[in-house]
Amino acid sequence: MTQKIAALGLDIGRKRIGVAGCDGTGLIATGITTIESKSFADTLSQLQAIIEERGVSLLVVGLPYSMDGSIGFQARQVQKFSKRLSAALHLPIEFVDERLTSYYAEQMMIEQNVSPSRNKGLIDRKAAALILQQWLEDRRKTIKAKTTEQPENS
Repeated sequence: MTQKIAALGLDIGRKRIGVAGCDGTGLIATGITTIESKSFADTLSQLQAIIEERGVSLLVVGLPYSMDGSIGFQARQVQKFSKRLSAALHLPIEFVDERLTSYYAEQMMIEQNVSPSRNKGLIDRKAAALILQQWLEDRRKTIKAKTTEQPENS
């Protein structure tokens, strides 16, 4: 029996937080909502409601590395905020490289004839889904690699 996956993907920005969830099998991530960041307490209560409703046990946060792979100012801000969320929600966090996720989300919208400039919240939700999808795929690869490794001298 496979373990149910209850992760929440977050695309944390200065004004908004895109939120995505996954099906219990861990195959597909989808955008859930976008939280307008009014205050930490407000953000916390909105996330808490989603976490309780979905039985979430892990936060997957997109970390905006610089294009050269370094951790810049914005990434440090996201780390700081995420650690605060993690402590307040009593949930572990894992970070995923989120470079270009917002760009890809915008491109997906353009292909669907949806205006990115008029739908910033949708971009954030889609970016959160891309972040969570990347984590799910990396997790599957890791599990597959572990199950195919056989110890030579068991």
